[in-house]
Amino acid sequence: MPSIRSFTTSFTPTSLLRLLPATFALSAALFAVSVHANDIDEVNQLLKAGKQAQALTKVEQSLTAKPRDPQLRFLKGVIQTELGKPQDAIGTFTKLTEEYPELPEPYNNLAVLHASGGQFDKARAALEMAIRTNPSYSTAHENLGDIYANLASQAYSKALQLGGSSSTLQPKLTLIRELFTPGSKGANANTAKPVATSPVTPPVIAPVAPTATASTVKPTTTAPVAAAPTATPAAPVVPAVTATPDKDIEQAVQAWAKAWSSKDMNAYLASYAKNFDTPKNLPRKTWEDERRDRIMGKSRISVKVSDITTKSNGNTATVKFRQTYDADALSTSSRKTLELTKVGDRWLIAKETTGG
Repeated sequence: MPSIRSFTTSFTPTSLLRLLPATFALSAALFAVSVHANDIDEVNQLLKAGKQAQALTKVEQSLTAKPRDPQLRFLKGVIQTELGKPQDAIGTFTKLTEEYPELPEPYNNLAVLHASGGQFDKARAALEMAIRTNPSYSTAHENLGDIYANLASQAYSKALQLGGSSSTLQPKLTLIRELFTPGSKGANANTAKPVATSPVTPPVIAPVAPTATASTVKPTTTAPVAAAPTATPAAPVVPAVTATPDKDIEQAVQAWAKAWSSKDMNAYLASYAKNFDTPKNLPRKTWEDERRDRIMGKSRISVKVSDITTKSNGNTATVKFRQTYDADALSTSSRKTLELTKVGDRWLIAKETTGG
């Protein structure tokens, strides 16, 4: 059966996914820090030495001072899994997804735990949430593919039991099993990847206040209530294209970031082309409503772009840059790629991805 990117050292054949290690394995985002580095280093050393029980004790001690710290709580869930306490780990990761819904990593590890218990529908739902949170999250996409492969295997087996045509079903079932048999050509070489065998640099998470813990997501219970939206300019802040396309493209990106920072939804949404490739192919209105709720739900937002590189070709352009995002309890710095298209005299966003 498919292998899962995992934080445990081994899984039963029903486990499909790859779990993340004791620190968030982020491919594109780097967080700015508030957890005590010495504590994290000590926990990593204990995990490297195979002393999970002592590592859990250390994490719980640190959590007494910072009970809402997402990094420490993520570590706790990883260690609980390694100690063979899946239900405790499920509780830890579930709580993280409730309080920090913009973090994709807890959803991924929660999905693996559900899959290892045979609850593939729950695993699928968790991975879809991870992907909705970060559409460029390759680990979650791969895991979701493995989940679908497992569900297909179950469906084909059931169809055979119910008298379905073995001439059509058996080849499909055999193909799926061969894909995920260790040692086969299609098998993933990283099956049951051990976790925390060496220290990993913890993600950095910016503090909210002296008494609050760092977070990469707005907590559901303590986030400040957003002020009533102020009137926004009707005219989009997307600059017109002139004789210097690279400069105008950069200005378009800066205007998009400025509209996002000021929560000017008219200008922000006007920065996107009508054919914008929405995450998961959501209807444009659904995507706009979700963006409006998420942006206007923040009490403050700061979006800055730097290290911009542009590559244009006629009416299309690709822009890569570093995006520094700071909002309420969330502080991230990540690579971003925008694909723009010239519509009339304006550069508009046709596709948006994290990473690259």
